[in-house]
Amino acid sequence: LPQYFISVLCCLLQGSFLGRLRHFVDIIDPRTLFVSEKQLKDCIQLLDDYKHGTLPPGVSSHQLWEAQKIKQAIIHPDTGEKIFMPFRMSGYVPFGTPIVIGLLLPNQTVLSTIIWQWLNQSHNACVNYANRNATKPTPTSKFLQGYAGAVTSAVSIAVGLNVLIKNANKLSPASRTIIQRFVPFPAVATANICNVALMRHSELSEGIDVMDNNGNVVGSSKVAARHAIMETAFTRVVLPMPIFVLPTIIMSYLESFLQRNRRLMLPIHSFVCLLTFSLSLPVAISLFPQMSEIEVSRLEPEIAVATECKSVTYNKGL
Repeated sequence: LPQYFISVLCCLLQGSFLGRLRHFVDIIDPRTLFVSEKQLKDCIQLLDDYKHGTLPPGVSSHQLWEAQKIKQAIIHPDTGEKIFMPFRMSGYVPFGTPIVIGLLLPNQTVLSTIIWQWLNQSHNACVNYANRNATKPTPTSKFLQGYAGAVTSAVSIAVGLNVLIKNANKLSPASRTIIQRFVPFPAVATANICNVALMRHSELSEGIDVMDNNGNVVGSSKVAARHAIMETAFTRVVLPMPIFVLPTIIMSYLESFLQRNRRLMLPIHSFVCLLTFSLSLPVAISLFPQMSEIEVSRLEPEIAVATECKSVTYNKGL
């Protein structure tokens, strides 16, 4: 195999939505959560040997792809450090599903709404921070600002909508119950946008590194940072759409059955949430490539004069 084979093929695969979907299904594979420290080190060493043309005999292309999958699922592409397990994309579904189940429980009180929205945005804030573009350091104050803003917006919107619906006298009790089940979606979608924007606000003021065709940094761009944050925020709006809409519809169809079999309500509700979360996550994060490309002519003049390339790449983050 030529030394640049994997890198070139990865770029080609991520040039299409289906290619990115296949790639991110690997990245979010929860089995990578159980990779040992020794396995990770062996994978990194194998990829380093491949890069320098010193692969031991007998190594197959399957072993190389598996090593690449494990490294990309665990190691941050900018810092080269391990991402804390609950905040990896491979941990998003296992650690996030219990929170989703709580958000979608029927007959929520104001207190339970506040608690579940707080837990959800706390988890999202840490995931956004852990998977950000980390070419520039982020002050702790920015993290706290984003966390406070996301939690405040989520709780305010969710509680406000619940109060409005409860006070809507024209709605029948059945209609009010169904509508209340959809309340988490606009609350979470709006809060997710605030979460991404506030957690990564420093990128807008300092810019993010952009690279030429050889992987060399040619400058820091605020324009690229704006594109990265907008693309990531859009995925965070798409992500909760099926998670908070489909389970509500499915559970409403099963309501008469579940009334007769109340013991099955929580298991079925949990399974439906897990299934929709597992399907929506790879679809949402596959909308844009992680290593995005942008034309130099759209960036700052100082970057245009620093390279002869017509386009540059940057880590959008996940």
